[in-house]
Amino acid sequence: MKIRLICVGKIKEKFYRDAVEEYTKRLSAYADMEIMEVSDMPTKENPSPKEKELVLFKEGQQILSKVKDRDFMVLLDIGGKEMDSPGFSSFLEEIMQASQGVLIFVIGGSFGVSEEVRSRANRRVSFSKMTFPHQLMRVIFLEQLYRGFRIMRNEPYHK
Repeated sequence: MKIRLICVGKIKEKFYRDAVEEYTKRLSAYADMEIMEVSDMPTKENPSPKEKELVLFKEGQQILSKVKDRDFMVLLDIGGKEMDSPGFSSFLEEIMQASQGVLIFVIGGSFGVSEEVRSRANRRVSFSKMTFPHQLMRVIFLEQLYRGFRIMRNEPYHK
């Protein structure tokens, strides 16, 4: 199965890059994993609502340009469905069995995602009600994806 993670922005901190690289390497045993980064739009310190809307629109257009009609898109969104790790593993298995295209996960930028991206999502998943920096969320997601595959295959994994 081809899995693509689309993220807004680049990871600048080495410790995040190292963690992403490690989990991507581990995931290669389970799936064809691809991480795509789209540009985060520069903004001033306190942007107006209109400026935020423009940033969301531009970032959203970049995200949507990477998604085809037959792809199954899951948006990581604070308003999405919460689940535990075994539940996420079951969710992942269900999607993989039913999906015809690429399984795409999306992590938005510092303002979230546009309404167009939210509307395109086939499902929305929340990893917590808390807010995380999008760079850290990338690491958290990859770890949970790896854990999900381990659970799916009944392989041991630390708790």
